[in-house]
Amino acid sequence: MYIQHFGLAQYPFSLAPDTHYFLKLPSQQAAFNLVISALQDDSNFSKIVGEAGAGKTMLCRKLLNALEVHKDRYITAYIPHPIMSEEAMMHALAEELSIEHETNISYYELLKVVTKELLSLFRDDKTVVLFVDEAQAIPQETLEAIRLLTSIDDTHGNRLRIILFGQPELDELLEQPDLTELKHALSFSFKLSLLDRQEVETYVEHRLFKAGYNGSQMFAENALDLLFKGSRGVPRLINILAHKALMVAFEKGDQIVTEKHVFDAILDIESAPQKQSLHQRLFTD
Repeated sequence: MYIQHFGLAQYPFSLAPDTHYFLKLPSQQAAFNLVISALQDDSNFSKIVGEAGAGKTMLCRKLLNALEVHKDRYITAYIPHPIMSEEAMMHALAEELSIEHETNISYYELLKVVTKELLSLFRDDKTVVLFVDEAQAIPQETLEAIRLLTSIDDTHGNRLRIILFGQPELDELLEQPDLTELKHALSFSFKLSLLDRQEVETYVEHRLFKAGYNGSQMFAENALDLLFKGSRGVPRLINILAHKALMVAFEKGDQIVTEKHVFDAILDIESAPQKQSLHQRLFTD
């Protein structure tokens, strides 16, 4: 649509969590480093919390890619949609670990098969890392079933590491009395920060560069100011608004994205009741 107009090789603000665009901002890098450190200790659980659109899935994908090159040490499993029963979760874990089993196997037998495979991997000096995305939505019973896997032990110890990624509701979930043991088992908890004004500018420039842009500054300073205000520093909202602003600029034949283009983009996604006070909210301190 606007790729050729702006001299790009691809769309820079796609909503898909493409690790090609991963940016080592302080909060993201700190979370990445903490997860890697957590894999070295004896604690089984860690969690990363951030509001919707803060970049949790992107970070999760980046960690998966980082561990992929160390297959001799780590076996990874990724559960992106954990709204499932205990049995469904075990089937998903078995599939991720490439465990062959009958589809109509009982839950008890499935648990035995998964346990046997985990013990075999532990004895081979492998650490199994289970990433659970959108963990705030996981049923308590299913989360407890996962926790029980961390009690599997033999002379080689338990080398199952579970990383929970979730929205702030995950903290509320872990306050439930039935999950007290899991909460106590957490080795660390990290909250992803939203981007400040300077980080928004760095983020936009980084994604444009990764998309093949090598020209002068495409977003005017006042456009970046408004982009920061309109998105509140949420990466997903930055992507949505920046993409729409580029579309507006393209339709007008402009090469530079201005404050007006960003305002039109924000106006496009606001609901009717919100539009009335939009100008006052965005253009006043």
